[in-house]
Amino acid sequence: MIYPKALKGNQTDTYFETSVADPFRDLENDSEATKKWVDEEVDFSQNYLSKIPFREKIKDQLRDIWNYEKIGAPFKEGDYTYFYKNNGLQAQSVLYRTNLKTKNIEVFLDPNQFSEKGTTSLSQLSFNKKGNLAAYSISEGGSDWNKIIIIDAITKKQIDETLVDVKFSGISWQGDEGFYYSSYDKPKEGTVLSGMTDKHKVYFHKLGTKQSEDKLIFGGEKTPRRYLGADVSEDQRYLIISAANATNGNELYIKDLQKGGDFIQINKGFDINASIVDTEGDELYIFTDKDAPNMRLVKANIKNPSPENWKDVIPQTDNVLGISSGGGYFFATYMVDAIDQVKQYDKAGKLIREITLPGKGNVGGFGGKEKEKELYFSFTNYITPGTIYKFNVETGKSEVYQKPKVKFNPDDYVSEQVFYTSKDGTKVPMMINYKKGTKLNGKNPTILYSYGGFNISLQPAFSVVNAVWMNNGGIYAVPNIRGGGEYGKKWHDAGTKMQKKNVFDDFIAAGEYLQSKGYTSKEYMALSGRSNGGLLVGATMTMRPDLAKVAFPGVGVLDMLRYNKFTAGAGWSYDYGTAEDSKEMFEYLKSYSPVHNVKSGTCYPSTMIITSDHDDRVVPAHSFKFGAELQEKQGCKNPILLRIEKNAGHGAGRSTEQVIGENADLISFALHEMGVKL
Repeated sequence: MIYPKALKGNQTDTYFETSVADPFRDLENDSEATKKWVDEEVDFSQNYLSKIPFREKIKDQLRDIWNYEKIGAPFKEGDYTYFYKNNGLQAQSVLYRTNLKTKNIEVFLDPNQFSEKGTTSLSQLSFNKKGNLAAYSISEGGSDWNKIIIIDAITKKQIDETLVDVKFSGISWQGDEGFYYSSYDKPKEGTVLSGMTDKHKVYFHKLGTKQSEDKLIFGGEKTPRRYLGADVSEDQRYLIISAANATNGNELYIKDLQKGGDFIQINKGFDINASIVDTEGDELYIFTDKDAPNMRLVKANIKNPSPENWKDVIPQTDNVLGISSGGGYFFATYMVDAIDQVKQYDKAGKLIREITLPGKGNVGGFGGKEKEKELYFSFTNYITPGTIYKFNVETGKSEVYQKPKVKFNPDDYVSEQVFYTSKDGTKVPMMINYKKGTKLNGKNPTILYSYGGFNISLQPAFSVVNAVWMNNGGIYAVPNIRGGGEYGKKWHDAGTKMQKKNVFDDFIAAGEYLQSKGYTSKEYMALSGRSNGGLLVGATMTMRPDLAKVAFPGVGVLDMLRYNKFTAGAGWSYDYGTAEDSKEMFEYLKSYSPVHNVKSGTCYPSTMIITSDHDDRVVPAHSFKFGAELQEKQGCKNPILLRIEKNAGHGAGRSTEQVIGENADLISFALHEMGVKL
């Protein structure tokens, strides 16, 4: 294959007296040479993919199953009930509302009108307590940099100037005066998509005033933190600030808005995770992992809220706890081998009931305002499309609220959980999903997908993409590897820093298990993951190029020596460590960093690296440099493609057509490289 030629230089960096070459450094810059190379790579990939005979057939299959009405759980604000709906193939879901008195239904916000191609999406939406004012943020082209638009919720007309340069922010109203939001100083011209963002700031925007007059509430030079979130409690009494320097561990601050005064710091340092999930008068309900790696719910009093005074409401158990509140109750979701169980408690921590669920799977919801008597929850697993249920908090009765009409029959499929042994003897669970009647003869196209980081748990969820994959004879397997949150803090920490290779070992062992049991073989296996999962695939394919036929590193963190130099990357150091920490940490990172471990003449899997030109979370330079290394050094005929989405970001807010296009390419490339004909 004659690949596009990337501009090559002689850049080297020195870490602890070790010189490291970085020949494709220019691909970090938005130079004319980089733009030209990107255009050539886009053309090269599209030319290759266009020759796959069944590519359009796969796209049609995806559109066909995707084309069903999707309705979200309703929520009340003021005199209206709001709900999201997508007719089927709309680029973005539309927000409707029903007038509680007249029962009239109307469109409230239609993000499809925000831009011509449906690439501007709705990020956040927040109403004031009365429900007569609203503010919503939009993302253009998938960027993490948002704008906030403020409207009269009754007339739907804009009532204030648009706020700009907002990033990683919630919107939390204080009465009718205005709201709190978070942002960073905008990087210098030309570095908006890659410049470091490390000093988050919380501002208060008072309605009717200019953004330039917004008051700094917390953060900036005096209290530099990378991630700040501000929330006003439902009773409007407290302003709560969560302040963190990494993706794990945070400080908690609270201010009594009724009594005034300064912030009270609840806990110091970043050794624990803590969040206030509810308040009742002077009582604060805090969800935390302090002295509880599997999480617990505690109670504190505003007069003396420091950790030594916390009292258990729902204590830690052997299973990881998630918490939500609504209708005057707490709902505890316990994760047992990645499968959910739910219990309802009162505010004193007394068990009211265990909630009967429709099956084994993943539950979301059970959140709502204090006075609501009906809450909603969703249930899904790998072979059950997401269904929404209405739940009565007093009787405990559930009923189906919205069941999607998907062209998919769960009875035709199998979803089984197995446990396999990793390299160091650790037992790891894995869900394996396929069509009934599949013969375990080693010839089934198989996608092995995982994540393994940041305390994120991969729980069963239905996907149209996986439905099409399984319908074409594919197996979809998801191991719950270390680095995730499936078994609490210990499981997460076992996949961080100097133990990060446990994550790759778990993933490799999952592939070997599937091959040894006849589900698939090397020639029919594809490795897949996104973001931190892109790192997982990049590291696995460079450590074990013989494991699989195909690899899909998606929007991946692939240069482990420089990831902390871009956008919010420095905040990921809890999981990764940095090359500047110590010689030992540098050498460990370099030993698995995908960009630095591509060897000339090695036969790597057929690879489609997936990224977007506007990804300002994991900058595309990671993918560009990895792709250039692989294309230059590939030792066999397996193709190395860079699939670069234009006008898109890290993944959120993409139009339906963009998502269908990417996944049609992924499925058809995998099957084509495996020699499967449709």
